[in-house]
Amino acid sequence: RAPAAMVKYSREPENPVKCAKARASDLRVHFKNTRETAMALKGMPLKKAKVYLQNVLDKKDVIPLRRFCGSAGRSNLCKNHNYHGPGRFPEKSVRHLQDLLTNAESNAEMKSLETDNLYISHIQVNQAQHGRRRTYRAHGRINAYMSSPCHVEVILTDKEESVKKPDEAESKAPQKKTKKQLAKERRLGNGTTA
Repeated sequence: RAPAAMVKYSREPENPVKCAKARASDLRVHFKNTRETAMALKGMPLKKAKVYLQNVLDKKDVIPLRRFCGSAGRSNLCKNHNYHGPGRFPEKSVRHLQDLLTNAESNAEMKSLETDNLYISHIQVNQAQHGRRRTYRAHGRINAYMSSPCHVEVILTDKEESVKKPDEAESKAPQKKTKKQLAKERRLGNGTTA
């Protein structure tokens, strides 16, 4: 029996030997912004993702807001992502994800994986328990002043070598026909329709 994992991830990789994981819990950063930032990174190679996040911090690139985009103005930089809608530069979310990717990369180096071949195969952002505070309003009233922290998990996977397709001559080997197919061909050969 395999030893129980210390931390449960929402998805286990197909090949645990060729992947590296990292996670962070209860980050004091907005869930909605972090979710949009994570979705922009999904499927990217690790090196490209790190450059992209640095460009967002330098305001050279943008995080397109696809789901949580209420009252956000459109950004011209979104056209680089085949999207013509709102975009923003969520600095705090970007910094937290940069730290998480660095952690996952060092975990990959510990497993002696080639970091140039790694890509973000899985990234997920979940809502954490809301932090409760209060703000004081006019006429003695009190309103809730909640924070929306989040949990983030990342899995980096090694890109596997693509398998070459067989030659067309080899793949078009004569297939064995069933009795039913042979009978149908005989009928069609006599001039009758199927």
